[in-house]
Amino acid sequence: MLRDGAPELLFADERPNAWLLRRFYARHGFAPVWTTRAAQAEALTAAVLRAGRHGLDPELFHASQLRRRSELPPPERELLLSDAFLSYADALAHGAVPVERRRPVEVLTPEPVNVAAALDRAIASPDPAAVIEALAPATPTYTALRKALEEHESGAAAGDQARMNRQRLIAVNLERQRWLPRRLPANRVWVNVADQGLVLYRDGQPGFSTRVVVGNDGERDQSPEFQTMIEGAFFNPPWVVPRDIVVADLLPKIRRDPDYLEKNNMVMLENGEVEQRPGPSAGLGYIMFDMPNRFDVYLHDTPARHIFSRENRRLSYGCIRVEKPRELAALLMEQPIETIHEEISTGVTTRRALPRPMPVFVIYQTAFVDTDGQLQFRPDFYGRDARVWQQMQERPSGGRPATAS
Repeated sequence: MLRDGAPELLFADERPNAWLLRRFYARHGFAPVWTTRAAQAEALTAAVLRAGRHGLDPELFHASQLRRRSELPPPERELLLSDAFLSYADALAHGAVPVERRRPVEVLTPEPVNVAAALDRAIASPDPAAVIEALAPATPTYTALRKALEEHESGAAAGDQARMNRQRLIAVNLERQRWLPRRLPANRVWVNVADQGLVLYRDGQPGFSTRVVVGNDGERDQSPEFQTMIEGAFFNPPWVVPRDIVVADLLPKIRRDPDYLEKNNMVMLENGEVEQRPGPSAGLGYIMFDMPNRFDVYLHDTPARHIFSRENRRLSYGCIRVEKPRELAALLMEQPIETIHEEISTGVTTRRALPRPMPVFVIYQTAFVDTDGQLQFRPDFYGRDARVWQQMQERPSGGRPATAS
C-alpha cells in the first residue's frame, strides 16, 4: 500500500497525509495493518471521535467517514483509519497548526515526534488510546484548560452564550500549549505577554515574579512568541536604535527639535541608526539581558519606572521591559543584589556571563494557570486568538515532514 506515488483516495474531498502514510506503511512492509487489529482500530477510532476534549474538531480527522467506515471497501477503510490515527497523533504531538502555517511571530515548537513509531507503540499496547493521548502536554495549564473546556461545553449545551464564546478561547490556548516542549526545563524564565508578567521557575516551582512592559498593539511592534537562552547580562548598556524606529519615531522629533539628540545623549551613526549612550535616561536602563534571537527582542530595564503601575503596559517596540531587573539579574547571576548594584555603579558598560544559561520562553497565553494554580483569562489585545482558531479548522494536505523526526 502506498508503495508507489501518493494515494488517489479523497476523504470528504481531502487528500490523505501521504507522507505520514508512506512512513507508517514502510514500517509494515506496505501490507494492510488493521485487518488483523480490529480491537486496536476500535479503541483508536473512539479516541479520535473524542478529539473535542482537546479542543480539536474531530472532523479534522475524518470523523464522519469513521462513523460509517463499515460501509467502505477494505482498501479505503484501511487508509482512512491510518490517516485519521496518524493525523490525530500529529496534532496532539505538534499542534494542529504547524509552524509553517502560523504568523512569523509564532515560532514556538515542541520536540519532533515520530508519529508513525508512536502509532506502532499504540498498536502494541494494551491501551492504544492512552499511548496516543500521552502525546499531548501534561502541564497544569493544559489539564486545567481541558477541565474548563468540559465544563464550558456543558454550559454551551444548555444554551449559555457566554460559555460558547469562551469555548473557542480555551481551544486556542490548548493549541498554544501543544506548541511548547513536552519537557519544560525545570529552571526557566517564563514571560506571558498576554499577562504582561514574568515568572522565574526553579526546580519546576515558580519563585520570583515581576510585571513587564510588552510590545504595543501595532502589527510591527507586537512581542513575538519564541524560545531562546539568556546567556548573560549587560550592565550600563548603550541603546542602538534600529533604523526603522529612527525613521518612524526619532526623525520627526529631530525635525521639531534640532537639539533632540544632544538632549537625550544620542548620536547618529553612519548606517542610519542612533546610539543612546549609557546613563540614567538610557532607553535600556541599567541592565539588558543577553538572549540572542531572530527578533532582536530582549529583556531589559527602563528609566520610566512609573509605567509599571499602569494596567495597559503595551508600550514598547517589542522588547520586554522588566520592573525588577536588578533582582532578576541577581537571581540569574547567582549573586547578591549588592553585587549587581556595584556593577552598575561603575558606569562602565560590561557584560557578565550567567553561571549557567537560562532558558527563556516568551509566550502569548490568553488562558493559563497562574502561580497559585488558578485558571486565569486575559484579553486578546493582539487579536491573535481568532486567527489561530481559524487555522485550527483547516486541514493541511500532503503531510508536513518538517515537524516529524
